[in-house]
Amino acid sequence: MKNKSIMIQGTGSHVGKSVLVCALCRILKQDGYRVAPFKAQNMALNSFVTKDGKEMGRAQVAQAEAAGIAPVVEMNPILLKPTGDCGSQVIIMGKPIGNMTAKEYYQKKADFVSIIKDAYDKLRSKFDIIVIEGAGSPAEINLKDGDIVNMGMAEIASAPVLLVTDIDRGGAFAWIVGTLELLTASERNMIKGIVFNKFRGDKSILKPGLDMLENRVNKPVVGVIPYIHSFGIDDEDSVSLERSSDNETNAIKNNYVDIVIIKLPRISNFTDFNMFTYEKDVRTRFVDKAESIGKPDLLIIPGTKNTLGDLTFLRESGIFGEIIELSRQGTMTIGICGGYQMLGKQINDPHHVESTKDSIQGLGLLETMTTFAREKQTYQVKAHMLEHENLFHVNGEMVGYEIHMGETTYNGHNSVRSFARITERAGEMVDILDGCVSSDGNVMGTYIHGIFDNDGFRTVLINYLRLKKGLKSSNECHVNSKSVKEHRYNELTGIVRSNMNLAMVYDMLNL
Repeated sequence: MKNKSIMIQGTGSHVGKSVLVCALCRILKQDGYRVAPFKAQNMALNSFVTKDGKEMGRAQVAQAEAAGIAPVVEMNPILLKPTGDCGSQVIIMGKPIGNMTAKEYYQKKADFVSIIKDAYDKLRSKFDIIVIEGAGSPAEINLKDGDIVNMGMAEIASAPVLLVTDIDRGGAFAWIVGTLELLTASERNMIKGIVFNKFRGDKSILKPGLDMLENRVNKPVVGVIPYIHSFGIDDEDSVSLERSSDNETNAIKNNYVDIVIIKLPRISNFTDFNMFTYEKDVRTRFVDKAESIGKPDLLIIPGTKNTLGDLTFLRESGIFGEIIELSRQGTMTIGICGGYQMLGKQINDPHHVESTKDSIQGLGLLETMTTFAREKQTYQVKAHMLEHENLFHVNGEMVGYEIHMGETTYNGHNSVRSFARITERAGEMVDILDGCVSSDGNVMGTYIHGIFDNDGFRTVLINYLRLKKGLKSSNECHVNSKSVKEHRYNELTGIVRSNMNLAMVYDMLNL
């Protein structure tokens, strides 16, 4: 068949574009097509490392999983990872080319068009259908000149566009009309249908509004997708954490394992912790205030795109001292990547990779010191947890990935103080020690993202926390991460199939 494309754009950020692309990828796969996702430019701190060691947006990884294929960097040729309010690390085809201010990036944006076209063409040559995701809104008039991710991409791909809006926020009808009014006539013509997302209530009450909208904009409403609670599919960015369980401390009971994740301003790879939400009698809370931490059973410091800046945030917010005090009282503390670096005594930045400071004092809970390098390390890895006298042990292999620019050393002379032994990096056999564990086993740090997606490690950790709290160890069959993901993709697909006019979508694709 001739290669086809369809594009999902939104009236704004976080309206559900990524999730709808996920659903369409799974639907088209179920209907017998070879399908792949694509997003020309992604701005997100939630990233993933491909098998060949290249970095790409996590949302496109989830979409590839829904399509039943391995993620490749061509699905997200440009990734912007914000380092502050005015600049980002720019990653082209999976490799960083440096930090740029917004102005610097937009001055160079035209240079990236050929890269985007090449990546898209490579995918198109291998798949029947490409489902393209836009970014933000196509009506951002200050960004439309030289656009490469919304209408500019739709034009490159000659793709019909579905415009998605979030009706849960309110003002969805005005949002749609206003978006269309700010587009040119040719751009409006590319939009072939409207999708309302996150609807709560009786659709019959909504119908008069839909009829009026269709008459006004001369576009059909292709679907009204209901609000889906905790669909558990990896989000693109941490906007989704705004409605996290920070205020759910009253729901925590003594028979629950309470896990607090520090919600850093530049938190990265926050989906590292998604699988905890499926475990029985486990509650996870993302917290950015010292007074909200309480007395958790496990405190996790996640990855960050700005370790020095977020460490300063911990000091200024009072969380720094709270973490130290809780650790002294026996609360287990785990740091992932940047969080691991923060647990040490000092972080050095001799090349000023992150700031103008040469060094900053860490939490001092591990006898480690980190020095930032110029080059980023990105690998998929396999590892085995080492045995520790005062900590649980996990048999078998663990998998994950590394994304860091720091090298961490520690004062211990015995390899048992390391957390794990990496046995494979990017498909090559290696023998590298990773991470560090305190002598009492209460503080642990690792560079391995995705460690909690390993069912064996997660299960043993939760049971360890249960026993430490005086609860019984659970002997029930624990959550299988792969099965959970498949179930959620299929569940999402079922909901979208039931609430979207797919015949109309296939007609747009000329299928």
